[in-house]
Amino acid sequence: MTALRTILLSVALVLAGGGGLAVATDRFQAFTTETARRLAVRRHPVAVPAVPLESQTGARFTPADLQGRWVLVDFIYTRCLTFCTVLGNDFAQLERRLAEPIAQGRVRLLSISFDPAHDDPARLSGYLARFGDRGPGWEAARPLTPQGLDQLTAAFGITVLADGAGGYTHNAAIHLVDPAGRLVAILDMDQVEQVTAAVLGRLAS
Repeated sequence: MTALRTILLSVALVLAGGGGLAVATDRFQAFTTETARRLAVRRHPVAVPAVPLESQTGARFTPADLQGRWVLVDFIYTRCLTFCTVLGNDFAQLERRLAEPIAQGRVRLLSISFDPAHDDPARLSGYLARFGDRGPGWEAARPLTPQGLDQLTAAFGITVLADGAGGYTHNAAIHLVDPAGRLVAILDMDQVEQVTAAVLGRLAS
């Protein structure tokens, strides 16, 4: 009888532990913070705050000015030679692949710097030039206030940590904002075909 009770108790503990794990990991789907971030956005789109930005040309605008089209957004800093280089190459390819809907005013690409004190319009322009700037389809911009930067990184789920060597450690992805100005999907960088298909599929629906 004692052995049976021990077995039953062990089974109960395993089931209880499994239930707790299912809750903690959003039914076993969210095993990482990044996965959880993507699932949350897909289920509950996030309104992008209308914070003031300055582009590579010195023009002032807010994300709200881009409503009415699909916008691909990444977060970069111009001194970065790792993730940001991958993202820059991705956006250069996406600008070519999505040239037609960009020309129609249906799609826009936007790179936002999280190092605004350093990344002035001249440096943002230089960043675009590194990847073959082809016109107004792809803009780079910096938030004009620290509060604006905080609002944007919070809305998009961007984590930025100083690395102690003058650079930053940060998460990197491509973010899809719908024509209503809501973040609706987070996509992998270095997966240009999948990102292109995601945008074209939404344009066709």
